[in-house]
Amino acid sequence: MSRKGWLLFCALCVIWGIPYLLIRVAVREITPATLVLARTAPAALLLLPFAVRRGELRALLGRWHWIVAYSVVEIAVPWLLLGHAEQRLPSSLAGLLIASVPLIGAVIYRIAGTTDHLTGRRLAGLALGFVGVAALVGLDTGGGDPRAVAEVLGVALCYATGPLIISRRLADLRSLGVVVASLVITAVVYAPFGLAQLPAHVSGETIAAVATLALVCTALAFVLFFALIVEVGPSRATVITYINPLVAVLLGVAFLSEPLTVGIGVAMPLILGGSVLATSRSPGRSPTEPVRTRSRESDDGA
Repeated sequence: MSRKGWLLFCALCVIWGIPYLLIRVAVREITPATLVLARTAPAALLLLPFAVRRGELRALLGRWHWIVAYSVVEIAVPWLLLGHAEQRLPSSLAGLLIASVPLIGAVIYRIAGTTDHLTGRRLAGLALGFVGVAALVGLDTGGGDPRAVAEVLGVALCYATGPLIISRRLADLRSLGVVVASLVITAVVYAPFGLAQLPAHVSGETIAAVATLALVCTALAFVLFFALIVEVGPSRATVITYINPLVAVLLGVAFLSEPLTVGIGVAMPLILGGSVLATSRSPGRSPTEPVRTRSRESDDGA
């Protein structure tokens, strides 16, 4: 990859690895619904002018129901579940459980017929990855909150389902328009609940965490991700999925004094290695891209 590609890649590996730490900090003082509103509304306001200027919203009107469906499974539901779960789970554990997204996605895409058959290598990857998830749950959450674990796995299921809606119903639309519309829809839905649950006082640490989530981990991250797709292509861009959990674990241990447990040590190589194998393409086949919307490589970058 080019130097620009490596810089974008490394930046996103960190930017999308830190939300778990920041969510854990924020939900100590504000409710998950308020956090969703505080994260989506500023990001939508920042990105909306760019989407309007590029004319990326008009094409969405004819498929508004699919935009709503995508907003529900990619932002509205998973961000609420993740905030609720991290009130009771360490951020490192949540981040590593989210690493099962490629494994769940591999199964969903196969069932939906959007990828080629499951080879022995892919099946081995799925088995390896799900053994890692089982090990993590069994070793680290045996005495914990099973509801919180179920919520994080629900987030992973949502994150794996959202790209399927993109590939089946919204693949010809521009990425920025879809993302902005989803952020706006989610912010509008959560506004009554988020505002009603605003606390009388929050600390500077919480304000900084929420601002970073909204401005860096959402608005800036999407802009950088679009630029990365243009620079290195969708296949290489999605490799950040395998690095984010490692960043989440290291940050949780370093800044929140979360334990580096035996479960994490056993599960991390199994989940990440299994994800790589499960999502690898078959020899001689062109890569299937079920997770991308149309980029503007020939016109202008993100």
